[in-house]
Amino acid sequence: MTTTIDASRVIRSGTPILFVTLDSLRYDVAATALADGATTRLAQLLPGGSWERRWTPGTFTLPAHMAFFSGFLPKQPTPQQPPRLWECRPPAFKEVDPGTFVFDAPNLLQGLKAHGYRTVCVGGVTYFSRETPLGSVLPDLFDEDHWRPEFCSPEQNSTRHQVDQALAVADRYAGQPLYLFVNVSATHVPHGHYLGQSTDTVASQRAALVYADAHLGRLIDQLTARGPWLVIMCADHGDAYGDDGFHGRGIVHPSVTTVPYAAWWHS
Repeated sequence: MTTTIDASRVIRSGTPILFVTLDSLRYDVAATALADGATTRLAQLLPGGSWERRWTPGTFTLPAHMAFFSGFLPKQPTPQQPPRLWECRPPAFKEVDPGTFVFDAPNLLQGLKAHGYRTVCVGGVTYFSRETPLGSVLPDLFDEDHWRPEFCSPEQNSTRHQVDQALAVADRYAGQPLYLFVNVSATHVPHGHYLGQSTDTVASQRAALVYADAHLGRLIDQLTARGPWLVIMCADHGDAYGDDGFHGRGIVHPSVTTVPYAAWWHS
């Protein structure tokens, strides 16, 4: 189910934006967990109670997020696409839907800043950790970024810690235009520990998502209790666990390229 959102109106009104990426979450894992009643909070929150099946612009964390922050969210697997939520100012010959927020900047975060938004990152996987030079590329795009080891996937309560941090950020900037980004690491390897295993599988990724479900519900409930928010939630890519002999990410395989997506204006 595609929800039509006038992103231009959202930005003009200064409505806060929550963007959540469920790192490495496969579409089939998300859809099956939802259909089986295992992710009850997401079932209550997602438009129509379901995930959209989409294709990611990147096959691992770095390129996918660089695309997202440049205005390219996952695409529908259909010839015709709905209007984009936002995009960089295009050449003069290109027509843009009036509901698309057009930013005159090299990336969305700078474009939002020009409209009075504070952009804040609550990192998860190590691409947001600043532990390495490459781990600073994505955080450097934001006005403010937060990462601690307990936000990363080896920590069994990573999502709880991340949501606590995100809510603290929202409290600090209450009443101001805010772009709040959370990279949920629980669904990224390693997640075998959610089943007491040393290996990562489709089943353990599902268990990680089931764990994260309540905390994601808590995050959105507490944010939207204060007023309207635009919420966007998707995976950056999937992960192969032996599908057709493939393992991991960074490969063009349906298990990696097909992701869950949802967006809605929660008023």
